[in-house]
Amino acid sequence: MLAIYKKELKTYFYSPLAYVLSGIFVLVFGIYFLSQTITKAGQGIAQFVFGGQLYFASFWLVMLIPILTMRVFAEERKSGTEVLLMTSPVSVPKIVIGKFLAAFTVFLTMTALTAIFPIIISIKGELVISSALSSYLGFILLGASFVAFGLFTSSITESQIIAAVLGTVTLFFILLIDQLKSFTSGILLKIINQLSLYEHYKQFVQSVISLNDIVFFSSLTAMFLLLVMIVIEKRRWSQG
Repeated sequence: MLAIYKKELKTYFYSPLAYVLSGIFVLVFGIYFLSQTITKAGQGIAQFVFGGQLYFASFWLVMLIPILTMRVFAEERKSGTEVLLMTSPVSVPKIVIGKFLAAFTVFLTMTALTAIFPIIISIKGELVISSALSSYLGFILLGASFVAFGLFTSSITESQIIAAVLGTVTLFFILLIDQLKSFTSGILLKIINQLSLYEHYKQFVQSVISLNDIVFFSSLTAMFLLLVMIVIEKRRWSQG
């Protein structure tokens, strides 16, 4: 598993992909941060809520994460190198977890680059550390579930473009459902709230760390990784 993790990580950082995605993410984050800071200039940066920045940034993950993960399995299927992976003595769970951890590491790197902004807040004003930490925890858990889903879409197609589009469209649809909550009520609203990724994530942004929300994201991540293992295991058996 460690060998696969290192190999995948090198692939990311030996290509422009990780740097381009990280650059875009930090640039957009910085522009929004600056716009909000200017807007609240009269109130002072001390009243600036950082959790809202991460909540806004989470919407960009809908597009960036599928692009990050699109090549994980799809590229190997298209190039034919998947055969080597399928016939290797490494177990499928180790293959999947190794690839997941590599993509997740890139995501964590992107997230770590945004740490400069709460540092700026703490220097220029007052940073509520507990709120920032809870928001980051929720952001990381949300990102982990997105990465796992991205691996799943990459595992079911040999086209990187299809994997990226499928991942983006599905995550956008999930986001759209969350935005339609205002038009629902009763039992339907309760069901949507229970299944909504952003409803659970919102709790972290509001400085509420609940075991229920942690279990929700952890279970979602584990479920998608399990689906990837099933897909790869089925393909391994079909190839003999």
